[in-house]
Amino acid sequence: MDRNTVRTIRLTQLVLLTFGVAGLQMQAQNAKTKYPAMAPLAQYMMERNSETALARTAAPDSISHNAEVMVLTSKGYQVAAKGTNGFVCVVERSWSAPAHDPDFWNPKLRGPVCFNAPAARFNIPVLLVRTQSTLAGRTETQMFEDVKAAVDKGAVPPLQPGAMCYMLSKQGYLSDAGGHWHPHLMFFVPLTQPAEWGAGLPGSPVVAGSPSKEERTTTFLVPVDKWSDGTPASESH
Repeated sequence: MDRNTVRTIRLTQLVLLTFGVAGLQMQAQNAKTKYPAMAPLAQYMMERNSETALARTAAPDSISHNAEVMVLTSKGYQVAAKGTNGFVCVVERSWSAPAHDPDFWNPKLRGPVCFNAPAARFNIPVLLVRTQSTLAGRTETQMFEDVKAAVDKGAVPPLQPGAMCYMLSKQGYLSDAGGHWHPHLMFFVPLTQPAEWGAGLPGSPVVAGSPSKEERTTTFLVPVDKWSDGTPASESH
């Protein structure tokens, strides 16, 4: 099996395992019954120092060591460590997933992510809205309505050029189907067609994630070959 074939398989796995495709919508709906509603909040919580450490695994130490870290509390995400380089690292929970994701309420999900400054200025406010809505007992549908309302009325700053993040942690758990899957970078742009990035074309390393009409963004993913600690990622993931 040549490297182009291996890469194509890996990129296909990312689309199937992390974001889903139209052909799997019925399966996703069936799988979703496994997590029909939010579990008790305690199941989503972590010990503060452990969560801080996990958040920093999202990016290489040269980036995450000087990044701000936010952790989940019973009142929402709060700053646990101040940073100096503009990056913000957090451990996202299941309600950061796209709408109708089968793992949307999965209490096992832990997604370490480290946003650069342009991405943090947009994505952190969105994360805070999602989280506050969730903690208020809102349903998945209501939460996305809250996000759309926040974006529409300007409570969330506009997405800026250059917004991206690192998801290089091999300690994360992104879905029941994919586990920690594979290290990758994510790029956030206003709603656009995947073809403008060449996403999904033969030989292209770019994968198009689910567009968010509520946030009015499209996310593109680029898998990379190493975890944040410098160890190589397995071709099998």
